Amino acid sequence: MTEEFHQVSQDQRRALLDILGVDLATLGRRERAALEALSEEVIALREEAARLRAELADAELLADNDALCPVFNRRAFEREVRREIALAGRFRTPLSLIFIDLDHFKKVNDVFGHAAGDDVLLRISDILLKNTRETDIVGRLGGDEFGIVLAQASHADSLAKARQLTHLIDQLIVCNGADEAVPKVHIGASCGVAEWQEGQGADTLVARADQDMFAQKARRKSGRPLHA
Repeated sequence: MTEEFHQVSQDQRRALLDILGVDLATLGRRERAALEALSEEVIALREEAARLRAELADAELLADNDALCPVFNRRAFEREVRREIALAGRFRTPLSLIFIDLDHFKKVNDVFGHAAGDDVLLRISDILLKNTRETDIVGRLGGDEFGIVLAQASHADSLAKARQLTHLIDQLIVCNGADEAVPKVHIGASCGVAEWQEGQGADTLVARADQDMFAQKARRKSGRPLHA
């Protein structure tokens, strides 16, 4: 192992000296030793810099990801909303945002505990990721709220996507196996949709989708058609 590492180091050192145009054979022993030591130091610094860049990339990924679900956290999601708004404004392309709020999530935590609640959130994020495009942006906005940015999607397409996701999430049931004494909890979702309009910022777009979500939640409770 030591010999292999030494050989790699020798090759790296020789390559570096070749780049510098240095011929060790023309140098005295002291000058040659000094250059070899310096090249070792340069190589070590380059390797350290590469390691730090990799660690920084990992840290940035962790900073963007939700602590539980494999989606963006709210800070990163809002940053991506701003970026997509800038692109939509520049290229005059449609952009919509879906705001999702689970209907009975608190009951899951109360009846089955927070571990079951975490599992529900993971299942929801899996549904969202599997039923959106790779170019769409999915984030957890906090608690049981999620957001999706649909770039280059018409308002009609976004409404259809919201209805699809509502239907899929409505199929989720949390139960305690065969224990009939423990009530089942039917997970549901209210999905609000807002289409970006020129001049609107990210905060306004998210707020409009949030308002529409509350309107859809009221419709679900009253039995009226969604997004009528």
